[in-house]
Amino acid sequence: MIEKNKNNQELLKQNWELLMRSLNSLKLSVKKVSDIGQKDDYTFEELESFDSLTSKFARTSDIFLQKIIRTIWALLHETTMPLIDVLNKAEKLGIIASSDQLIEIRDIRNQIAHEYLPEAIQELVPDVIELSKQLETNIQQSKRFMSQRNWI
Repeated sequence: MIEKNKNNQELLKQNWELLMRSLNSLKLSVKKVSDIGQKDDYTFEELESFDSLTSKFARTSDIFLQKIIRTIWALLHETTMPLIDVLNKAEKLGIIASSDQLIEIRDIRNQIAHEYLPEAIQELVPDVIELSKQLETNIQQSKRFMSQRNWI
């Protein structure tokens, strides 16, 4: 059991570094897209920036929810359960700030993954910008939780 925990802690550290790189890239994209603003017509480059933002948002949320939260769960020796149940319990344990926010983030991530029309991606951008802030808040809450346990 000690060896398994040690492996999970190492995995958590590796995934944390991956998450930090992804989050930093997401924040740069949020800034770039925020500077573009809303208008009637967008250049190809601006549309590519929207696509990049939504992809980075989806990737960052996936790393956080599927790698960080699931590894924390394993380190706590909790039983495997559906993500929504994990998030509800994680909020009660102080691992995350809000399960509702992360469920909304997951829903938008799923919309992004299944959207093929550029216009639809454009419509998601304001939500992605707002939810990126909420994602970062939850990530920081998890960082505090992991730091208290000397896991990262």
